[in-house]
Amino acid sequence: MSRYTDLPKPVRAGIVIDPDRGESQRVIVLQFNPETLERSLAPQSSGAEQGDRTEALRLKGPAIETWKFTAELDASDQPDLPSEFGIHPQLATLEMLVNPTSGQLKTNQALARLGTLEITPVETPLTLFVWGAKRVMPVRLTELTITEEAFDADLNPYRATVGIGLRVLSVNDLPDGHRGSDLYLAYLSQKEQFAGSAAKGRLETLGLRNL
Repeated sequence: MSRYTDLPKPVRAGIVIDPDRGESQRVIVLQFNPETLERSLAPQSSGAEQGDRTEALRLKGPAIETWKFTAELDASDQPDLPSEFGIHPQLATLEMLVNPTSGQLKTNQALARLGTLEITPVETPLTLFVWGAKRVMPVRLTELTITEEAFDADLNPYRATVGIGLRVLSVNDLPDGHRGSDLYLAYLSQKEQFAGSAAKGRLETLGLRNL
């Protein structure tokens, strides 16, 4: 027996769709965690750009946070999933995050034919991005590029590289009491805990005795 069989399995990142539906929720697992990811945070300052000096240090809300990464999907790495269509189901699930359903479009078309002046925009399901147990956040897909790399005889894709862009949804984006709003607050609270555990540091390290 190999002496490496007792090594823990790596935690895989992924996307959870509609987590409030219990057992019917959909999970897209990234077979190979991205080697790198890019995160961007744009602070929402309050009035400093207008020259109001009393507002220079004030924030009017959480920073706008975006994530970008490249992931791989490979049907051969998912033996527990049906392979009749390769990774078509996983790719289609991602694509439906940026598309309304055909039923929703038909409903809107019917309302338009009846003369409805204002049609409510289609709401997509709550989507979470999971990057380990410490970073679970509500997101909206903002960018999706797919490069299909291997096919079967029926041209079903069996391997693909997927470029994904996400925007983290904060309490400024979601209604009070929304499940996603609560999850964002938990995500922000985790950041606070990490910040609180950071070493304090000493001024002498920067060549200063006092400020």
